[in-house]
Amino acid sequence: MSNVLVYTTATCPWCIKVKEFLKKNKIAFSEKDVAGDEGAAKEAVEKSGQRGVPIIDIDGEIVVGFDEEKLKKLLKIK
Repeated sequence: MSNVLVYTTATCPWCIKVKEFLKKNKIAFSEKDVAGDEGAAKEAVEKSGQRGVPIIDIDGEIVVGFDEEKLKKLLKIK
């Protein structure tokens, strides 16, 4: 099973889509809200070089935005 971490904000529609996609595919994930956690925001930028969310960390592989095909490939979802 992959280790999945999603950097989000409460008001981000793409973050909601990523979380719905993961739940639908029964992928366990943890979440960090970068709006209320300065450390998480800094961590997300260091990992991705981006300030926007969602940023998804799958076993060290970084996906910026809701890239369904890339997520499926990394998570081995058909």
